[in-house]
Amino acid sequence: MWKRKGDWLECMIPRFWSGLTIEQLLKEVWAASKKLAHRWRMEQGVKLNGQTVSWRTELKERDRLQLYAYEPEPSLLIPEYRELSVLWEDDHLLVLNKEAGLDVHPSEPGQTGTLANAVAFYLQSQGILTKVRHIHRLDRDTSGAILFAKHPLAGATLDRLLARRAIKRTYVALVHGHLSPTSGTISAPIGRDRHHPTRRRVSKTGAVAVTHYRVLETFPSTSLVELSLDTGRTHQIRVHLAHIGHPLVGDVLYGGQPSFHRHALHAVKLTFRHPFTNEEVVCLSHFAP
Repeated sequence: MWKRKGDWLECMIPRFWSGLTIEQLLKEVWAASKKLAHRWRMEQGVKLNGQTVSWRTELKERDRLQLYAYEPEPSLLIPEYRELSVLWEDDHLLVLNKEAGLDVHPSEPGQTGTLANAVAFYLQSQGILTKVRHIHRLDRDTSGAILFAKHPLAGATLDRLLARRAIKRTYVALVHGHLSPTSGTISAPIGRDRHHPTRRRVSKTGAVAVTHYRVLETFPSTSLVELSLDTGRTHQIRVHLAHIGHPLVGDVLYGGQPSFHRHALHAVKLTFRHPFTNEEVVCLSHFAP
């Protein structure tokens, strides 16, 4: 269905997109930004069967739609080689198993040693010079599955899926104590802690935050818990579990005991429907302490 041809992507239109105009497919189905759509219009970045046509042209099954998807973009990231654990990949998306102790992206210009630096190197080795686009974040000491987009259209489409909660993220955590009830939902708004530069706290004036949990196994003084998120606030799982009196083991920032060399949180599963092939993608990541 999809083929990469240099900086272009070619799609053979399937039956379920037949009847849509090019503009409807780009803007309504794939959520192309106004900026990207305008640039493609001006630079003839979209073709149908090798020809430049009106964006109001209706698509037919087996038409060949070409997109100038990999236009080189300026980036401040310094590409840096690092061995990556790839969970899933195609011409649009990249899912990695992030190790603990690694920042997702630089916090200041010129910084190296982050996952984004390694992804920049990895993409450039494939001849892709687009910006590195992480769709969601993981804390430095959280390990597990993380999703990247390989081109601007994929980034815009995945951002919309994330906003619609159509990208499901499942975590496992080792927490202090035994939760009662053994499954439930924590709905408590989260805001900044005015007394600490990096910490967050439950606050009436904070942003809406919803976490679902289920106890998988109990031990003498700890519990293994599965968690899923309806929202993606900074430190959400860590704040919510500390709020109900069960901080993560090793999470000293939120009251956990330093009996583990990092906070015990792992993004174990990522599930979503692929925006360009309509296939369900399920990525499972292994835990590496």
